[in-house]
Amino acid sequence: MPTAFSLRAPEARQYRRFLFSRLLSILVLETTSVAVAWQVYALTHQPLSLGLVGLAQFLPAVALTLPAGAAADRFQRKRIVLICHALFGAVALCLGVAGLRGPSSLPVIYAVLVLLGSARAFNAPAAQALMPALVPPESFGSAVAVNSSVFQVGSIAGPALGGLLYAWVGNAEPVYFLAAALAAVDVSALWGLQPRAERRDARAVSWATVLAGVRYVWAHKVILGCISLDLFAVLLGGAAALMPVFAQDVLNVGPLGLGFLRGAPAVGAGLTALWLARRPMRRRAGPTMLAGVAVFGLTTVGFGLSRSFPLSLALLALMGAADMVSVFVRLTLVQISPPVDMRGRVNAVNMLFIGASNELGEFESGVTAQWFGAVRAVVLGGVGTLVVVALWLRLFPGLAQVDRLPAGEGSPTAGEAAAEADAQLSTGTGPNDVYGEGSARLGDTGAPSR
Repeated sequence: MPTAFSLRAPEARQYRRFLFSRLLSILVLETTSVAVAWQVYALTHQPLSLGLVGLAQFLPAVALTLPAGAAADRFQRKRIVLICHALFGAVALCLGVAGLRGPSSLPVIYAVLVLLGSARAFNAPAAQALMPALVPPESFGSAVAVNSSVFQVGSIAGPALGGLLYAWVGNAEPVYFLAAALAAVDVSALWGLQPRAERRDARAVSWATVLAGVRYVWAHKVILGCISLDLFAVLLGGAAALMPVFAQDVLNVGPLGLGFLRGAPAVGAGLTALWLARRPMRRRAGPTMLAGVAVFGLTTVGFGLSRSFPLSLALLALMGAADMVSVFVRLTLVQISPPVDMRGRVNAVNMLFIGASNELGEFESGVTAQWFGAVRAVVLGGVGTLVVVALWLRLFPGLAQVDRLPAGEGSPTAGEAAAEADAQLSTGTGPNDVYGEGSARLGDTGAPSR
């Protein structure tokens, strides 16, 4: 059974250092993100330009995420994360220096964002695969929920801090320099991290090793269903890219209001993550995940229709809470269920799906807003998310059968449970025939943040 995780425990010292570094890196990315979004929209007043911000970060992710997963399984994960966090700071510094040298141009901003997307592509699988080497296996689920809470704190504070500073000084350069300074502290904290030694893949990198994570995910249809559900739901329902439009043209709240809008989903997600850290999810995980995605779609529609700033904040907070539930269940299947020497590649597949849903979703939102207007684009996206949930219930019926998410020795791994669920669908056996408990069971797993 899952056990609670205490950050005060002596064995949590390395994890505390990891969490501090993670908080700083999220602040770097979020402050940079809110400054870039407002700066780009102020330069162009075109939603499509905001979509291109996402596309500039998505394209390198498509090319690099799978090789990055192979690198995370072959080389020292801490070193990869350290280099990537240093690049986060370098990107912010480049944007700040470019602004000081004269009026910022969109090609320069997009070019620097390609570098940021490349660094994020290598950082994500290495950082996620590093986590199990920092906490006891029996406490992993709660530890990951704590990690999610830290992520949400950064996601709340980062946009608010960036928006406040932008509104105060009237330009983006101080925000970028603040992000670069935070990155320097982040790298210093991460330098002393000492994770447990783990087995790494000693084979030479080839297409066979790079694509092993893809084959693993494809072979376990419940895992495939989880991550593809997130892909299409967020691809259609993501409203984050259009928040500068809503802040300026719909709600009329300026860059400070934009910061609060960007941080509102993290408030709901953070509170939900804290609840999951204290009370790990033990039953009806699959139906709960599907309900969470449906609520995400409904709140997206509500946000698109809202003309009240407080109501919009409340809907975004509820959206973040629903998304956190989905994230918790989905990444439970991905984080530690694969063999240790394959975790980087499996996490890379998951991060490729997340990148497609987030960055490519920003591009999709920008294009549809350019065609139909921001309000219609968000409402249609929310409706599309609800349609995806209905389709996935038919395409992946095993998702609704997922029940338990224990994390202890002797429980079946997520891959084993997924295989069992697939076997049920192909042979006609019911879930009681597998575990005698009324549903499929997933074991030895936890869940990180997005």
